[in-house]
Amino acid sequence: MPPISPMLAKSVPNIPEVGHYEPKWDGFRTIVFKDGDEVILGSRNEKPMTRYFPELVEALKRNLPDKCVIDGEIVLIEGNRLEFEVLQQRIHPADSRVRMLAEKTPASLVAFDILALGDDNLMDTPFSERRAVLERALAKAEPPIYVTPAVTALARAQEWFVQLEGAGLDGILSKPLDGTYQPNKRVMFKTKHERTADCVVAGFRWHKTAKVVGSMLLGLYNDAGRLQHVGVVASFPMARRESLVAELEPYTVDLGEHPWGEWASQDEAAGGSRMPGAQSRWSAGKDFSFVPLRPELVIEVAYDYMEGERFRHTTQFRRWRPDRTPESCTYSQLEEPADYDLGEILRLP
Repeated sequence: MPPISPMLAKSVPNIPEVGHYEPKWDGFRTIVFKDGDEVILGSRNEKPMTRYFPELVEALKRNLPDKCVIDGEIVLIEGNRLEFEVLQQRIHPADSRVRMLAEKTPASLVAFDILALGDDNLMDTPFSERRAVLERALAKAEPPIYVTPAVTALARAQEWFVQLEGAGLDGILSKPLDGTYQPNKRVMFKTKHERTADCVVAGFRWHKTAKVVGSMLLGLYNDAGRLQHVGVVASFPMARRESLVAELEPYTVDLGEHPWGEWASQDEAAGGSRMPGAQSRWSAGKDFSFVPLRPELVIEVAYDYMEGERFRHTTQFRRWRPDRTPESCTYSQLEEPADYDLGEILRLP
């Protein structure tokens, strides 16, 4: 019975030789509970997402066994690639908008594990056996319900690691064949891309528990010469967070003099791009205001990949770049993966 915390993966720099490899899907992790016509979509933080995906609930009723618990990822496929930014728009408080988006941008579910079937609890069953049960249980499933493709050869997984990024996938998941299902434990392995970029430090947010720097806001100049907010860098030891306050203080500026000053009164985005202080629909009530800084400092950060105009995840600090001018920090430095048709592995119609 819900809720169940999903099993997690530990980051590793190289794909380990464990015998089973899957694409790492970029969407909303969910555990699906189905009992007859009752369907519940649980999220990673155990909050139900059922109301946001009515079209997926109906598809699950048609395609899943009568009684089961499935681990998978809710994704949004457009033009044979994943679109996470479009998927994020599905989380909306207004039921009328949820219904409209369900028709305009329908979601899919990629299943990659099964925790229960009928009255049988499979969580203590080795993964190799669970995978076989999953394939049989969803053998007749039709889009938008899929079973994740998988390979057993390490060389093929390494090829996927390069190819699938062009379809918006996140990397490779490696799963030990003898592993049991362990909620909230990092017993799988994930391998993701890492690249570096030089970015302008355009502001910072206070830490949620102390008067120290919580994260620094990053910017890149677009083709129009506009400084675009692209993400944050946030992983620092507490002592470093304290020293950053004094280092950044000389660069503070009034918001009215800042490139992002015009966004101060907006709740959503400027020119179709998310503003630095915008609230996440997942984090209602949290303070996302920021201290604006003169855009004069440059740092090098590590990132995995871009989602639209932004870094998909929080970046990692590498070093300060006093040798770089802010104006040289543009999108042109970013590496773009070659396009890949998602239908090649999902056999999309």
